[in-house]
Amino acid sequence: MNKHHESTGPSDEQQITLRGPAELADALPYLMGFHPNDSVVMVALYGGRGRFGGRLRLGIPQSAQEWPSVAEQLAECLVKGSERRGGRPDAIVIFLCQDPADGETGNQTMERLRPFAQRLRTACGALDVPVLEALCISGNRYWSYVCPDARCCPAEGNPLAMPGTSVMAAAATYAGIQVRGSLREMEARLTPLTRTAGEGQQRALDAAGSAMVPKLLDRESRKDVSSSTLKLARRLMDRLGQAPAAAPSLADINDDRLIGDEEAASVILGLQDRETRDRAAEWMEGPEADPALRLWRALARRCVAPYEEHAAAPLALAGWVSWSTGDEPAARVALALALQLDPDYTFAQLLHEACNQGLDPETLRRCLRGERSTRAARHVRRTERVAGARSVRVRPAGRARTRAGSTRPGSGATAGRRRTGRPGVQGRRGTRTGR
Repeated sequence: MNKHHESTGPSDEQQITLRGPAELADALPYLMGFHPNDSVVMVALYGGRGRFGGRLRLGIPQSAQEWPSVAEQLAECLVKGSERRGGRPDAIVIFLCQDPADGETGNQTMERLRPFAQRLRTACGALDVPVLEALCISGNRYWSYVCPDARCCPAEGNPLAMPGTSVMAAAATYAGIQVRGSLREMEARLTPLTRTAGEGQQRALDAAGSAMVPKLLDRESRKDVSSSTLKLARRLMDRLGQAPAAAPSLADINDDRLIGDEEAASVILGLQDRETRDRAAEWMEGPEADPALRLWRALARRCVAPYEEHAAAPLALAGWVSWSTGDEPAARVALALALQLDPDYTFAQLLHEACNQGLDPETLRRCLRGERSTRAARHVRRTERVAGARSVRVRPAGRARTRAGSTRPGSGATAGRRRTGRPGVQGRRGTRTGR
């Protein structure tokens, strides 16, 4: 067996040494924050002790024809991204996680994925970064693609450690690190409703689309749609925030019941406007964050066929709020789903890259706070100008009426000449003043 010492710390003060494939396989859920299903995970290592660095995850491509190009892209993304963060990795660890298909054993799954593992190792080697270990995790067992010793890495694989019994599990518990179940379970919270449950939602989306799309194409009407969308979203957030707390699965069901089909359709279509979506992104911290996250998740579940691509906006917002509030695993899952639906969705692309690079979301939060403050100040100035303009218009009208009724010499003649020379003007001015 290839011995390997890994160091990773849930905090700056604590370091845990991982020895060999068994402890590496056990550490994966704690590194990711969830159990990855049907995923390839790559982790950068630094220094002689193999300190964990950047990591990335991608669903395993179903077609083996995609493996060569995907392997090259993943290797380049991890190495180049690590360099941008400040250092080229000294080595890489690879995990291929996939449950056996129907009628397939874990060993057969491992052998089926072996060419992909070899492609990944070759792609990393081409960038002069060696793969220190490559593991397949399937059916609660693990295999090493690197170790040739059958005495420690037999053909039937080795069983994974019992959950919660390893040194990594103890350290994670002490540090407050939680594993949020499986990737499949996390994605289910963001997946559209079933066909039967989504029929009413589809009809609502059809109706809302017929009414709103023409307005979104008109500049002036789009402003009205944006305003009404944000007001409705705020009302829904308030409604969700008043609901009693519950377990995640039950909370999602309750949230779905609290939002009507027409309400969901209106906000979903309204969020397709970029400026409206950016305004909604300002609900990213404090008491606004939790109800906003629940709303975006609920709206993603409402994007039933054939409106699946519309979920890119609420998914990206859910990813942003999760990242802003410190839940990076949930952020990566939501943003990855958004990019699966729309690979060119710039908002999700930028957030996904920033989150994976370990950047601080405070930079974006500060920008959004500034936008909100600037807009609020602009609104105050506009209100003051309108109020001032109205008072200026009212005073001349009052003076005109006083002059018309005055007994001063010549005043009546002057008024008479005005009425004779410009018939109807006084009536129009009076109507405008009344408004």
